[in-house]
Amino acid sequence: MQNEKTIKKLLEVVGGKDNIKNYEHCATRLRIILKDDSKLDKEATEEIPENKGYFFNTGQHQFIFGTGKVNEVHADLKEEMGDEDESSSSQDGDFKDDVYQNLSPVQRVVRTLADILVPLIPALVTTGLLMGVRGLLVELGMEFDDTWFAIFEMLTDTAFAFLPVLIAYSATRKFGGNPIIGIVVGLMMVAPQLPNAWVVAEGDADPMNVLGIPVVGYQGSIIPAIVAGYLISKLEKNLRKVVPQMMDLVVTPFVSLTVTITVMLLVLGPILQTVESGVINSIVYLIEAPLGIGYIVYGALQQVLVITGLHHSLSIIEISLIDDTGFNVLNTLGTASMAGQFGAAIATAMLMKNKVKKSNALSSSASTLFGITEPLLFGVNLRHIRIFASGMIGGAAGGLLTYIFGLAGSGLGITFIPGLLLYTHSIAAFIQYFIVIALAFGVSFVLVRAQAKAIREEVN
Repeated sequence: MQNEKTIKKLLEVVGGKDNIKNYEHCATRLRIILKDDSKLDKEATEEIPENKGYFFNTGQHQFIFGTGKVNEVHADLKEEMGDEDESSSSQDGDFKDDVYQNLSPVQRVVRTLADILVPLIPALVTTGLLMGVRGLLVELGMEFDDTWFAIFEMLTDTAFAFLPVLIAYSATRKFGGNPIIGIVVGLMMVAPQLPNAWVVAEGDADPMNVLGIPVVGYQGSIIPAIVAGYLISKLEKNLRKVVPQMMDLVVTPFVSLTVTITVMLLVLGPILQTVESGVINSIVYLIEAPLGIGYIVYGALQQVLVITGLHHSLSIIEISLIDDTGFNVLNTLGTASMAGQFGAAIATAMLMKNKVKKSNALSSSASTLFGITEPLLFGVNLRHIRIFASGMIGGAAGGLLTYIFGLAGSGLGITFIPGLLLYTHSIAAFIQYFIVIALAFGVSFVLVRAQAKAIREEVN
């Protein structure tokens, strides 16, 4: 076992193997649900080898091990627990079911949105990168004939043109329905027979009139596709309770599909499109408040959203921004917020006298360069409010500069150093992205150094 000391201490801290109800891991954290939370020794969590921080949220005891290392620790814990089935990482039931039992209604909505949208991010990230490549080639003076322009358009526009298909698939799968039916309904929502929503919005086409109801395609829509996936799943589950098994193969998918698409096109769809547009526009309006106030506030607070897990729900806004404008300012502001916290953490590490503490702080901060801040937040900055507040001010400064530059990325899902690829559409944007990071980092770094005496006493 690679991490024997870590596992031994971890089990000691959580009250033994018998007290573990369920466990799982994400990119950076080992998440454990205990049968009896009172048996956890919170003070001893800092003694777990390789552990960069601990916190408790929504019924989960979360241990920060960082990218790569968390996979090793999880595998060793699985071996120690005797879970030989590779498809399972739990002792007692499904981990997500256990998590949902501990969530408030609002948290459940946020978690559901994350479960639906996060699996789509790799495809949308790739699309954004391709947009950046196309922009860079144009910036470098390369000219495209109609054939090559069409090929690039196919590469960059397809995922967003068929976005409802991807979302309907993911939502249907999430809610327990037949994902293939979800795909078919999603395809119907963007079928070429329906007037294209973007063309109608530009005034170059009119909606189709069906029973007096104006109907258009759902290009770029998110909420209607999620609701469609939910309807498919609920209809399918309820129909299986009453439809005889010998007729299930024909009746259940037929009714699920036809009822869902009819309701979406003629009843819920038009309403949800209006609601979605209103919500997204309101949030964008707040972010783009006069004098860059929205940018400043978001740059300061984005990492607070990461702490709560609410940042996953922002994907719906980011996707809409890219779909409507081709750019995503939340990506830039998120990076500015990260850079602020990164600068505060590095400055703090420089003030630590204990070599082990300094090494842990620096290693916890390193993953921020690749867009993962949990080790830094829970291992360094959140332990002392002065440090975290300094990081927030640095993020706010980066947000203000983002407003002044008018800077925005061409995609989502990657930030900080990997995020550079989203700014290759322009040499100016590429340089400005570096400047935003440098300013946010520098401001927070200087603020921590200005409080060196007080912070040194806290961290040593």
